[in-house]
Formats: sequence, structure tokens, C-alpha cells
Amino acid sequence: MQPLFFPEDSQFWYETLRTFGHIAYGGADFGEVVTTSERIVPGDYDSWHDRWLATADRVAAQAHASLRAGHGVSARDGFLRASNYYRMAEFFLHGDGDDPRILHAYDLQVDCFHRAAALFTPAIEPVRIPYEDTTLPGYFYRVDTSGAPRPTMLMFNGFDGSAEEMHFAGAAAAVERGYNVLVFDGPGQPGTRHHQGLTFRPDWEHVITPVVDYALTRPEIDPAKLVLLGQSMSGLLAPRAAAYEHRLAAVIALDGVYDLGDISTAALPFDRAEAERRLRADTDPELDAMFAELMAANPMLRWSINHGMYVMGSATPRAFGAAYLDYTLTDGTAALITCPVLICAGADDGFFAGQPEKLYQNLTGPKTLLEFTAEDGADAHCQSGAQRLAYARVYDWLDETLTPTA
Repeated sequence: MQPLFFPEDSQFWYETLRTFGHIAYGGADFGEVVTTSERIVPGDYDSWHDRWLATADRVAAQAHASLRAGHGVSARDGFLRASNYYRMAEFFLHGDGDDPRILHAYDLQVDCFHRAAALFTPAIEPVRIPYEDTTLPGYFYRVDTSGAPRPTMLMFNGFDGSAEEMHFAGAAAAVERGYNVLVFDGPGQPGTRHHQGLTFRPDWEHVITPVVDYALTRPEIDPAKLVLLGQSMSGLLAPRAAAYEHRLAAVIALDGVYDLGDISTAALPFDRAEAERRLRADTDPELDAMFAELMAANPMLRWSINHGMYVMGSATPRAFGAAYLDYTLTDGTAALITCPVLICAGADDGFFAGQPEKLYQNLTGPKTLLEFTAEDGADAHCQSGAQRLAYARVYDWLDETLTPTA
């Protein structure tokens, strides 16, 4: 898809496309995205923050006014959009983890989402899931108030998205189809990174098992029909967890990822073994300088490395590249998955091209590769911009997997 905005900055354009896509489930309005984008200085993180914050503040103020006047639907819709726009405002600020603008916008994102959640019928319930010596923030969606046990999605975002964003990225679509949903932020994701300082961990089964334990305490959840969906980088974390957590009926990797070491070594002019050795070395001034040059020349690398250092707890770009090496299924883990797996793949994925196919090839149990094309307008990473199409195909597969026809 050709960029409608920011043709010289692939990262700015992708994040704009991502928000255009959230229109489908109430996370944005076309005119608001257009007018905000037109006012942003390309490549300028401060400009991006200021314009999205102004839009979020304006939409939130309108939602508060609607609520005071008794217009619940209008208030709910406004709070949803404002929540997503606050997410956008702080998105590029993580190169300085102490920037006060991060928590200001993030906390408003959560506040607006909580206000919207209370206005749904049934209300979306904020939850805290016990995890080690703390809790993971999340939300529980019920299809209705009957209390009947239902198939349930356990759902989490990826490298940079929030639990609140998952409303637009799969949760609302699941509820429409009769699935309860439990959404959460794991270590390294916004709800735990911003306020608890937790960073990502590769052994994600130690995150999912407590989530499953919690889910099974809820009578509205059918224990035989628990499904795990991981988005973006979590297209690796979800399969990793499923290799060891066997209470899952199915797993969805949207999109599939097999080896993040491929990503951290791709731009380096060495073979894989040499790249790994130098990434893990105690010191390597030459490679450090190379990272600085790559970040200056490539907007996507600039953002992903700065953000990656923040969410992985890495002190330098090279240390972040080394951390990525631990996120892999190449050690035979993929072969341990026994439940059905759906792997999504975008034909023009700007982040994980080729990774879904590698994951698919290395699974030994029931598996499906679902490819999305430019003709569908769904070829971007995580099918951004084509949510209605993407979730129709994903949940059609799931319906047929959980309730096969004779």
C-alpha cells in the first residue's frame, strides 16, 4: 500500500495506517486521523506527540461533555478514540524513559479506556491477574450476563502495543462472535513497563500459565476452549507459551514469528555466527558506531532500537540486539506445540517478513498459514488497515477449529 502520509518515513506511516485500521472497531475517526497527520512534522517525535496529544485532549473533552449531558453512547465512543490517540501521543518517546510525557499520556489512555469500558453492556471489567509478586493489568469481556461458560480468548499485544489497544485489535471482534475475552499486559508491555519497570522475558510460558490459572477461576470461561492470541512480536511469545502450557485449545500468531535473532542480525554485514558473537561481546566500539549510523539512516531502526532498549531493559543498541537473540523457537520448541496453530502472514510485512513461513515450516502439529495480500489491502504487518477482513478470517478459522463440522 502506498503511503498516504509520511512517504519518507516508513515508521510514521505504519503507525498512521495502524490507527486508520482502528476505525473499524471505534478506535479512530478518519477525519481526526487526517487532520492530525497533516499537522505533524515528518520524522519529528515531539511534533508527533504534540499533535496527537492535542487531538486526544479535544476528543476526551467532548466525551466528558457528552457524559455529563447523559449521552452515554457518544461518551463511550469518544473515550475509546481518545484512549487510542493518547496511546499514539507517547508512542515515540521511549528513547528517554524518564520523559514525563510518557506517563501523562499513558495514564490518560488507561483512564479514557476505563471510562469507555464502564459504558458497554455488559461492562468491560478491569482486572488484575496475579503474577509472581505483583499483578498484570487487563480486562475481562463478557458476551452477556448469563454466566454461561463460553469459549474464551486470552489475548495480548506485542513489542509496543497496549492491552487497551487490543479492544480494536481482536477483542471487540471476538465478543461479536460469542467469545469472552481476557486481555492483559505482560512484562515489558505498557501496563507493567511504565509503572512497575518490568521488562520482556523470552520464557513466556511463565507469564501465560498464571493467566490460564486466573482464567480458570472464572465460571464464565469454558476450560476446554481457551484460545491464546499473540499479536506482532507476540506471534513468537504465544507459540512459545503453548509449547509448555497444554491447557490451550488453539493458538493464533498474528503475525507469526520464529526467530528474532534474524531481525537483530539482518542489518549487520557479518554472517550469523559472527554477528551473534559481536552482539554479545563485552565491548565492540566498531559495532556500536555501526548501530548509530544505521539508526541515523533508517527511521524504522531508529524507533525500534530506542523502544527496544526501553522494553528489554537494555543499556545500549547493541545490548538490545543481543537480547533479541534469546527470543527464538529454533531450539526445537516449536515442535512441542500440540494444539492447532493459526499463523497469519502479511505479504508486505515491514518488520517480520518471512518469519510466519519459518514458523509454519517448523511446526509439527495441526497448523494453518493464513496469507493476506495487497489486493485485500491487508498486506501490512498485523493486517493493519484491514481489521474487519482480518478478524473475519481469523475467527472463521477458530469457529471451525473449536467446533468442527462432520
